[in-house]
Amino acid sequence: MVAEAKLAQQEGGLAPVDEGWFVVNVSEGAWVTSPAFGSECVFEVERGTSFKDVGMSVAVLTPGRPNGLYHREINNQEDFLVLSGECLLLIEGEERALKTWDFVHCPPGTDHIFVGAGDGPCVLFMVGARKERATVYPRSELALRHRASAEVETPSSRDAYAPYPPWQPGGAEIWKDVRRT
Repeated sequence: MVAEAKLAQQEGGLAPVDEGWFVVNVSEGAWVTSPAFGSECVFEVERGTSFKDVGMSVAVLTPGRPNGLYHREINNQEDFLVLSGECLLLIEGEERALKTWDFVHCPPGTDHIFVGAGDGPCVLFMVGARKERATVYPRSELALRHRASAEVETPSSRDAYAPYPPWQPGGAEIWKDVRRT
């Protein structure tokens, strides 16, 4: 029998602090925020537990703001579902407009990132496998135009994100704004 994980209030919201199953509402979950990349509800926190097979989060993008830097996972697939709003998908050097209920599948090796678009926030559900973590951040002229590319290609997330302030706990207030729309 699998025990229920204990949820504890972390700096950004509720998160599991041990192994097991759990239920948490996104509005109460652990959120992180970045002035460059928006806000995300992460269902695990490094101070607590980590999902070993699959990672997932809910991102809220505001118009013109990417959710991170253009990248490719070498060994893992990632999948995305637009739950509400609009965004741009930058993928393999192309730009695609996405809307509510559009689904994106990225097999290993697919260059991609998302940028908020439209008149309001975009809510994106993100899922990624966790076999062997290896990521490359290529330089992309397209992504640079959206402030979403590393200046120089690198396999190091530390180097790619060095020019940006680190993610901080918080950001759940954006979820309250989204729920009102």
